Amino acid sequence: QVQLVESGGGLVQPGGSLRLSCTASGRIFPNDVMGWFRQASGKQRELVAIITSGGVTTYGDSVRGRFTISRDSAKNTVYLQMNSLKPEDTAVYYCATEVSGRPIAALMTSGEYDYWGQGTQVTVSS
Repeated sequence: QVQLVESGGGLVQPGGSLRLSCTASGRIFPNDVMGWFRQASGKQRELVAIITSGGVTTYGDSVRGRFTISRDSAKNTVYLQMNSLKPEDTAVYYCATEVSGRPIAALMTSGEYDYWGQGTQVTVSS
Protein backbone atom coordinates (compact mmCIF):
# COMPACT_ATOMS: atom_id res chain seq x y z
CA GLN A 1 0.00 0.00 0.00
CA VAL A 2 1.00 3.56 -0.67
CA GLN A 3 -0.18 6.60 1.24
CA LEU A 4 -0.09 10.05 -0.35
CA VAL A 5 -0.37 13.30 1.59
CA GLU A 6 -0.74 16.64 -0.18
CA SER A 7 -0.06 20.11 1.16
CA GLY A 8 0.27 23.67 -0.07
CA GLY A 9 -3.18 24.59 -1.30
CA GLY A 10 -4.93 27.82 -0.43
CA LEU A 11 -6.34 31.09 -1.69
CA VAL A 12 -4.32 33.16 -4.15
CA GLN A 13 -5.05 36.15 -6.36
CA PRO A 14 -5.05 35.84 -10.15
CA GLY A 15 -1.52 36.01 -11.46
CA GLY A 16 -0.11 34.63 -8.24
CA SER A 17 1.79 31.44 -7.48
CA LEU A 18 1.46 28.40 -5.25
CA ARG A 19 3.51 25.27 -4.75
CA LEU A 20 1.86 21.97 -3.92
CA SER A 21 3.72 19.06 -2.36
CA CYS A 22 2.83 15.39 -2.15
CA THR A 23 4.78 12.91 -0.06
CA ALA A 24 4.44 9.17 -0.50
CA SER A 25 4.89 6.66 2.30
CA GLY A 26 4.46 2.95 2.71
CA ARG A 27 5.65 0.67 -0.07
CA ILE A 28 7.77 2.52 -2.63
CA PHE A 29 7.93 1.27 -6.24
CA PRO A 30 11.06 2.07 -8.29
CA ASN A 31 9.26 2.66 -11.63
CA ASP A 32 6.26 4.57 -10.42
CA VAL A 33 4.65 7.54 -12.10
CA MET A 34 3.47 10.35 -9.86
CA GLY A 35 1.23 13.16 -10.84
CA TRP A 36 -1.40 15.74 -10.19
CA PHE A 37 -5.01 15.79 -11.30
CA ARG A 38 -7.64 18.36 -10.47
CA GLN A 39 -11.39 18.45 -10.23
CA ALA A 40 -13.41 21.62 -10.35
CA SER A 41 -16.95 21.72 -9.05
CA GLY A 42 -19.30 19.96 -11.46
CA LYS A 43 -16.50 18.83 -13.77
CA GLN A 44 -14.58 15.64 -14.39
CA ARG A 45 -11.16 15.03 -12.91
CA GLU A 46 -8.50 16.13 -15.38
CA LEU A 47 -4.79 15.69 -15.85
CA VAL A 48 -2.58 18.52 -14.65
CA ALA A 49 0.91 17.03 -14.83
CA ILE A 50 2.67 13.71 -14.38
CA ILE A 51 6.29 12.68 -13.98
CA THR A 52 8.06 9.34 -14.26
CA SER A 53 10.75 8.04 -11.95
CA GLY A 54 13.23 9.04 -14.66
CA GLY A 55 11.98 12.62 -14.81
CA VAL A 56 9.92 12.49 -18.02
CA THR A 57 6.99 14.91 -17.74
CA THR A 58 3.64 15.50 -19.39
CA TYR A 59 1.28 18.44 -18.86
CA GLY A 60 -2.35 19.14 -19.50
CA ASP A 61 -2.97 21.65 -22.28
CA SER A 62 -4.50 24.24 -19.97
CA VAL A 63 -1.46 24.44 -17.67
CA ARG A 64 1.47 23.89 -20.02
CA GLY A 65 3.93 26.75 -19.73
CA ARG A 66 2.56 27.92 -16.37
CA PHE A 67 2.93 24.86 -14.13
CA THR A 68 6.04 22.79 -13.47
CA ILE A 69 6.12 19.32 -11.95
CA SER A 70 9.24 17.96 -10.26
CA ARG A 71 10.15 15.21 -7.84
CA ASP A 72 12.70 14.48 -5.16
CA SER A 73 13.10 10.72 -5.11
CA ALA A 74 15.16 10.78 -1.92
CA LYS A 75 12.18 12.37 -0.14
CA ASN A 76 9.51 10.42 -2.06
CA THR A 77 7.95 13.78 -2.81
CA VAL A 78 6.49 15.35 -5.94
CA TYR A 79 5.96 19.08 -6.33
CA LEU A 80 3.73 21.22 -8.50
CA GLN A 81 4.85 24.81 -8.97
CA MET A 82 1.90 26.82 -10.23
CA ASN A 83 2.56 30.27 -11.68
CA SER A 84 0.34 32.82 -13.42
CA LEU A 85 -2.69 31.31 -11.77
CA LYS A 86 -6.11 31.98 -13.25
CA PRO A 87 -9.60 31.74 -11.74
CA GLU A 88 -10.21 28.69 -13.94
CA ASP A 89 -7.41 26.90 -12.07
CA THR A 90 -9.69 26.79 -9.02
CA ALA A 91 -10.21 23.14 -8.11
CA VAL A 92 -9.35 20.38 -5.68
CA TYR A 93 -5.91 19.11 -6.63
CA TYR A 94 -5.17 15.44 -6.12
CA CYS A 95 -1.85 13.65 -6.02
CA ALA A 96 -1.79 10.18 -7.55
CA THR A 97 0.66 7.40 -8.27
CA GLU A 98 0.69 4.44 -10.63
CA VAL A 99 3.09 1.64 -9.85
CA SER A 100 2.92 -0.88 -12.70
CA GLY A 101 5.73 0.65 -14.73
CA ARG A 102 3.58 1.23 -17.84
CA PRO A 103 4.67 3.95 -20.27
CA ILE A 104 3.57 7.48 -19.52
CA ALA A 105 1.47 7.64 -22.70
CA ALA A 106 -0.88 5.06 -21.18
CA LEU A 107 -1.38 7.07 -17.99
CA MET A 108 -3.15 10.21 -19.13
CA THR A 109 -6.48 9.60 -17.39
CA SER A 110 -7.36 9.37 -13.72
CA GLY A 111 -8.77 5.86 -14.03
CA GLU A 112 -5.26 4.47 -14.62
CA TYR A 113 -3.97 5.41 -11.18
CA ASP A 114 -3.71 3.09 -8.20
CA TYR A 115 -3.36 5.41 -5.24
CA TRP A 116 -4.71 8.86 -4.41
CA GLY A 117 -4.22 11.55 -1.83
CA GLN A 118 -7.08 13.25 -0.05
CA GLY A 119 -6.88 16.40 -2.17
CA THR A 120 -6.04 20.01 -1.45
CA GLN A 121 -8.17 23.00 -2.41
CA VAL A 122 -6.72 25.71 -4.63
CA THR A 123 -8.83 28.84 -5.04
CA VAL A 124 -7.80 31.62 -7.40
CA SER A 125 -9.84 34.72 -6.74
CA SER A 126 -9.49 38.44 -6.16
